[in-house]
Amino acid sequence: MGRWVFCGLVLLGLVVLMSGIDGYPVEDLVVRLPGQPKVDFRQFAGYIDVDEKAGRSLFYYFVEAEGDAEKKPLTLWLNGGPGCSSIGGGAFTELGPFFPRGDGRGLRRNSKSWNKASNVLFIESPAGVGWSYSNTTSDYTCGDASTAADMHMFMMKWYEKFPEFKTRDLFLTGESYAGHYIPQLADVLLDHNKHSTGFKFKIKGVAIGNPLLRLDRDVPATYEFFWSHGMISDEIGLTIMNQCDFDDYVFNSPHNVTQSCNQAISQANSIVGDYINYYDVILDVCYPSIVQQELRLRKMATKISVGVDVCMTSERRFYLNLPKVQQALHANRTNLPYSWTMCSDVLNYTETDGNINILPLLKRIIQHRIPVWIFSGDQDSVVPLLGSRTLVRELAQDLNFKITVPYGAWFHKGQVGGWATEYGNLLTFATVRGAAHMVPYAQPSRALHLFSSFVHGRRLPNTTRPSIDD
Repeated sequence: MGRWVFCGLVLLGLVVLMSGIDGYPVEDLVVRLPGQPKVDFRQFAGYIDVDEKAGRSLFYYFVEAEGDAEKKPLTLWLNGGPGCSSIGGGAFTELGPFFPRGDGRGLRRNSKSWNKASNVLFIESPAGVGWSYSNTTSDYTCGDASTAADMHMFMMKWYEKFPEFKTRDLFLTGESYAGHYIPQLADVLLDHNKHSTGFKFKIKGVAIGNPLLRLDRDVPATYEFFWSHGMISDEIGLTIMNQCDFDDYVFNSPHNVTQSCNQAISQANSIVGDYINYYDVILDVCYPSIVQQELRLRKMATKISVGVDVCMTSERRFYLNLPKVQQALHANRTNLPYSWTMCSDVLNYTETDGNINILPLLKRIIQHRIPVWIFSGDQDSVVPLLGSRTLVRELAQDLNFKITVPYGAWFHKGQVGGWATEYGNLLTFATVRGAAHMVPYAQPSRALHLFSSFVHGRRLPNTTRPSIDD
């Protein structure tokens, strides 16, 4: 009898020890994903309850850095939408350690994963996105303010699960509508730091790719992009530039738009057509009905276009809806009445929040001496570099920043990685050559080089000499 008691105490001690390893929660440990290649870093996934009374919970996926994880910072990544999944986007399509295989049933390594430079945290936010949920249906009607508040609560509780990261540097990153999510979250965290007598977030940088920052600059940039890339005629391009007044443009209710402007915009959209990927105009499109048949019946690997798997989105959805995958990730714990999708079908996000001018928030972040990088894939027509570059320059002028790095090429592996400029040693704008709306997806090597430079506090190299990341 005494031997069994002793063994029980030993097992209990092992469980306590495991749950205390590096302060990480053993219950969220992802032992192995189905079809996953062997790796030497740990993964965690699970839920954080941001409002227990309402039953509102956000799902996360966290990957340790590959090598010396205990010495590397924490990077948060958010996708946009609003209402699109950071698990499906960032984690399993862009910058995470794995991509779905062509058959949709296993994974392959991403050799350019951002966990080579940092520990990386992906969150499905707000509730109603992916596997994040609420037991209160009205929570699915939300907007920027409630999303930022929930993310603040999430981060506080996540740090309780992973206490060693309380003292680590924190980088806030994302893309697209994360141009709203990330600056608004940073603003909330800065308010927390201002009023907290205890724990404070160690925010060391903000980086956002192809971000929605201000509609009246970002919307006309789309048509400038069409025109400059030969996708619409001179006649239509000139009509839009001369007849359309985009000042104070807002979603669903554009001001000062004439009939000739509306007609020209309709013609432009029609000419560009449905057979172009607006997020990457040089990339072929995937035909989902064909790839779905391949995944389910023939298990064929899908075609590769310009070095990129254009059907990864369909493969990703197939993989993440496999019950054994959800079980391995500790996901879908409430058996949601709908399948996982990249962008939410249940969310009712306040569209008017897209009209918010984000530049004042970026200004406040920079005034706290936090570096801000805005980077743009140069093949994106949805939030083109033309608008983002202008907005960064206007922000620099508002801050009275001088140019500290003149606009010019930056290099990676002896080739031009893109073009960049810096203002006041704190504000950087960079393009990524050949990249699109999802920069790490289209140009993984250049994206990792840019990210590594960002987290290490280095400028992008403006010579062709090899750097330590090459």
